Amino acid sequence: MMHIKKGTKDFTKANLALFAAGLCTFANLYITQPLLPVFSEEFGISPATASLSLSVATVVLAFSLILFGSLSEAWGRKNIMIVSVIASAILTLVLACSPSFESLLILRAIQGFVLAGVPAIAMAYLGEEMGPSSLGAAMGLYISGNSVGGLVGRIFMGTMTDLFTWRIGIILLGILSILISLYFIWALPPSRNFKARPLNFPMLTKTLLHHLKDPGLVSLFGIAFVLMGSFVTLFNYISYKLLNEPYSLSASIVGWIFIVYLVGTFSSAWFGSLSDRFGRQRVLFIGILIMFSGALLTIPINLVIKIIGITIFTFGFFGAHSIASGGVSFRAKRDKAQASSLYLFAYYFGSSIGGTTGGFFWHYYGWNGIIVFISIMLLVALALALSYTLISKKDNNK
Repeated sequence: MMHIKKGTKDFTKANLALFAAGLCTFANLYITQPLLPVFSEEFGISPATASLSLSVATVVLAFSLILFGSLSEAWGRKNIMIVSVIASAILTLVLACSPSFESLLILRAIQGFVLAGVPAIAMAYLGEEMGPSSLGAAMGLYISGNSVGGLVGRIFMGTMTDLFTWRIGIILLGILSILISLYFIWALPPSRNFKARPLNFPMLTKTLLHHLKDPGLVSLFGIAFVLMGSFVTLFNYISYKLLNEPYSLSASIVGWIFIVYLVGTFSSAWFGSLSDRFGRQRVLFIGILIMFSGALLTIPINLVIKIIGITIFTFGFFGAHSIASGGVSFRAKRDKAQASSLYLFAYYFGSSIGGTTGGFFWHYYGWNGIIVFISIMLLVALALALSYTLISKKDNNK
C-alpha cells in the first residue's frame, strides 16, 4: 500500500483539501443559526419555527451519515465528497432566492442530505490514505476545519446581515463555498488504497443492531444526543436574548460571540490528556458539570457574566464531547466506523430535537426557561454518564 507520509507534498495537499472541505461543510450547515431572529421578523414566525431552518438540515444529515458511509464503500471516497461539497455550495446560492420560509426549509432539508457526504467519509479516507505516523496530525487538522467552518459561517452571516442583508450574505458565502469546493477537487489526492466492495445492506443492519445491543455504547449515544441538544439550544436562543433589551446588540456583534468556540479547541485536547491520568468516566462527569455551571452563569443580566457563562459552557461541552466520542472508539471492538456513525447520528439528531424543543421553553418562559430545559438535559447526561461508568466497571470485573 502507498500511504501518504508527513512532510510530503501530497500530505500538505490532502490536509489542506480536507480542512477546506470541513470548513465549507460546517459553514453551510450552520449558516442559518445567527439568522433565526431575522427569520422570525421577516417571515412572521416564532423562534421555535425559525429554528427549523437549522434543525431540518441536521436531522436529515443525521440519517444520511449512515447511508453515505455505506455508499462510499462501493462508489469511492473522493467521488462522493466532491458531489457533496459542490452540491451544498450551489444549494447555498439557491437559498438566497427562497420566496418563503417553507421553500427555505425544503432547500435546507436537501442541503442537509448532500452535506452528509463529507463528515461521513472524510475520516475513512484519512484512515486509508495516511501512514500510521501521520494519521493523528491529519485527523486533528480535519477536525479543526470543522470547528473553524462552524465559527466562520456564524460570524460571517452575522456581519454580512448587519452590513447588507441576509440574502446577500448567503450569496457571498455560496460563492466562497464554490471556490473552496473547486480547490478541494484539485488538491485532494486520489484514493490509492480504497478497494470497492459490493453494497450489503443486510450486513450493515446486522452490525448496527449489534452496537445498539451494547448498553455502554447506547449510554454514549444518549450522552451525544443530550449534550448537543443542550449546546445548540443555548446558541440558538442567545441571539434573541442579546438582540433585545436591555442589551440591544447588533447582529454582527452577536455573531462574534460565537468566537468562544475557539476554547473548544483547547478543551478537547486537554480533556483527552486528563482522561489518560484520571480516567475517562471521571473526566466526562467533570465536563458535564462545567457545562452546568456555565449555563447557570448566563442567568444574571450582566452581559460580561453572561459571556463568561457561555464560554465556560462551551469549554465543558467540547471537552465532554471529545471524551464521549473517544469512548465509542474505545468500547466498540469491531465495526468501529458504524459505531462512530451511530454516535454522530445521535449527536446531530439531538441538535435537531433539542434546538427546536428549546424554542417552546423560550416562547413561554424566556431565558430562564431555556436554562431549565438545558439543566434537564444535563441531568439526563449525568445519569447516562453514571450508567456508562457502572457498565464499564462491571465489564472490567469480568
